[in-house]
Amino acid sequence: MKLKAMYSFLNNDLTIIEKELEKTAVSEYPLLRQANLELLQAGGKRIRPVFVLLSAMFGNYDIQRVKHVAVALETIHMASLVHDDVIDDAELRRGKPTVKSRYDNRIAMYTGDYLLARSLEVMTNIEDPLAHKILSQAIVDVCLGEIEQIKDKYQFDQALRTYLRRIKRKTALLIAVSCQLGAVSAGASEDIHRKLYWFGYYVGMSFQITDDILDFTSTAEELGKPVGSDLLQGNITLPVLFALEDPIMKRDIEKISMKTTPEDMQQILEKILNSGVIERSAQVSERYLHKAFRILEELPKNRARSTLQSIAKYIGKRKF
Repeated sequence: MKLKAMYSFLNNDLTIIEKELEKTAVSEYPLLRQANLELLQAGGKRIRPVFVLLSAMFGNYDIQRVKHVAVALETIHMASLVHDDVIDDAELRRGKPTVKSRYDNRIAMYTGDYLLARSLEVMTNIEDPLAHKILSQAIVDVCLGEIEQIKDKYQFDQALRTYLRRIKRKTALLIAVSCQLGAVSAGASEDIHRKLYWFGYYVGMSFQITDDILDFTSTAEELGKPVGSDLLQGNITLPVLFALEDPIMKRDIEKISMKTTPEDMQQILEKILNSGVIERSAQVSERYLHKAFRILEELPKNRARSTLQSIAKYIGKRKF
């Protein structure tokens, strides 16, 4: 079953959220408005809004209330993508030109900043102080993650915990907070929204590790960017950390820079694929998923729970 089919019963509510996202992207400045709309039209899984809606079903579900949380979280996610593309000097995302490549770094940074500010404005529709505390701390951590991503580039001697902390801030945190804030906005109990936070965290960690694996195992067409882009840009992911344990591979990997030729890069990629590190990384991803499933078992049985389980299974079975 395709991912979108799993939550097709949410289609009407997701349409409402999409329209709200378009309103949020509007700016009186034509260049900024155009950049925002292009970013929206590039599409995406909208997985964070889906997690918000499903988690809200553990409380008093009201789309007119919960939509503000969904829009805020997706807008923050979009902002982080724009900033990431500046950090990585990325020309393509999902096979389309990035904001920074179509315009320049300055416009891209202002676009990301504008979207962050708009997300906070949207959240003012939720009057619960706890929701604002959770969201503000999440934004702080996401920003710290972006700084760490710059600092850690081409740092081949980094520890596993450094990588795990970075992907928590880069990906897992927003998914965790999407689940938690969906429940908080619907008035779910503290026990429920805390469990949903940890479900989202474990799923988010698995999701990012899987993405890091796919950077080596997918095709350029599937990725919308060259295979091995993360490594070429100096982003040290889990398969690379495992590969660095081998002295011979370590010697080759540590020579990588933006000047590395496609031929040399291809040789390194083949060594990584044949070294067993992909399988080891997949096992780590699987362990996070199992933790997510255990959390789900502690939640009330309903359609939302079974859908969250299906989405988590889908994430675990993405093609390596």
